[in-house]
Amino acid sequence: MKEPEYYEIRHIKGETTQIEVDNGRLESGGTSFFDVAVIRVLGDSGWGVVSVDTFDPDNKKKLNEYLAQGMALASITGEKVKIEPTEAFLLPVPSLKENPTGISLEEKADLLMGIERSAKIDSIVSTRANYIEKHEEVLFFDSSGKEFTYNTTRCGFNVLAVAGKNGLIQMASEREHTIEGFNLRHKAETGLLSAELAVSLLDAKPAKALTVNAVLDPELAGVFAHEAVGHAGEGDLVLEGSSVLKGRIGEDIGPDFLTISDDPTLPLFGFEPVDAEGSTVVKTDIVRNGKINAFLHNRETLCRIGDGQLGHARAMAGSVPIVRMSNTFIENGDAKREELFSECREGVYLKGSRGGQVDPGRGVFQFNAEYGYLIENGECTRMIRDVSLSGEILSTLHSILLCANDRQMNEGYCGKGGQSVPVSDGAPHILLSNAVVGGSVVD
Repeated sequence: MKEPEYYEIRHIKGETTQIEVDNGRLESGGTSFFDVAVIRVLGDSGWGVVSVDTFDPDNKKKLNEYLAQGMALASITGEKVKIEPTEAFLLPVPSLKENPTGISLEEKADLLMGIERSAKIDSIVSTRANYIEKHEEVLFFDSSGKEFTYNTTRCGFNVLAVAGKNGLIQMASEREHTIEGFNLRHKAETGLLSAELAVSLLDAKPAKALTVNAVLDPELAGVFAHEAVGHAGEGDLVLEGSSVLKGRIGEDIGPDFLTISDDPTLPLFGFEPVDAEGSTVVKTDIVRNGKINAFLHNRETLCRIGDGQLGHARAMAGSVPIVRMSNTFIENGDAKREELFSECREGVYLKGSRGGQVDPGRGVFQFNAEYGYLIENGECTRMIRDVSLSGEILSTLHSILLCANDRQMNEGYCGKGGQSVPVSDGAPHILLSNAVVGGSVVD
């Protein structure tokens, strides 16, 4: 067998626990186990990829068979691939305050049911809660001699409350995901918060389509940073021509106080001790002082287009690494939160996120806020619902007038290329001029 130019093995084994509660009834609960490895082999004509269940790293005979299979597959891909040289350093994994793997499934279910039960107040017609926990033992080694082993444990829950009155239905949810350890204890208030918000939305007025000044809370501003800027800054999308930021390195796209970063080194939900290709993880400023500064890369995209840093390859267990965000956020500004409302004077305050859509290639987006308030004479007044924010990514960045100094992060999962990975995103409160809100949608 001809020797491969390079090979790497990423072996992950572990367990996933999931619990679902629906209207006071334990709908499902259980733990599944996995043991998978992905062997990537770089040959003369590209990558060959072999996936293996129940991998034994000490079985050299089988490893050589997998490498031979990978070389055979690489010979027919038909595309020469070059990869950037990389250095590697393993960050320590944050320690757990309480390891959830040592807690019984019954206790977890009881605590989750308590959170869901706390949402059952007047006018609430339906409740639901879920819990997910994943423990992974990772082994990475490659043909250059790099070898890493580490363990990660993540867990979190969501609670949803649906309120109804006179035929009107409104819903609200709360979530909390973490790498710090078991987080179901003493969290009944999250269920109550979701219920109270859902009930409040019954009396809120639907928003009208307007172009006004808008204050975004840290959650919605963080979603904008992740969806509209972070994805557009991923090197594979830039390479494909699916990013409005392509060819704009050094270009002014926002005010000089605006910096948008991705940092997998932060001990938050998107933390990685080393990336999925064995590269050292680093903070990368996608936008720095209002200018496009760098893209997020894996070894292949950096070699092909440059303009950025390694350390941003991620992969689900059993999947190949692709360029992904981790902890993405707008950096703090110098303004106080109160200054944004005072400067806005007349407009809207948008809070929370219910998803939306973004096209990083065309550079357009539409996000749904969970709810909002009218701003009148610099003060929040009437509550509004069914409110959205839409527009063009670049013009919206230019319309940022102020960033507060109160950044908050929110945790969740991001899907791309059939893979879902844990992430955090956040921002301080930000003030936009001439924002399109209300019933607007992207064509």
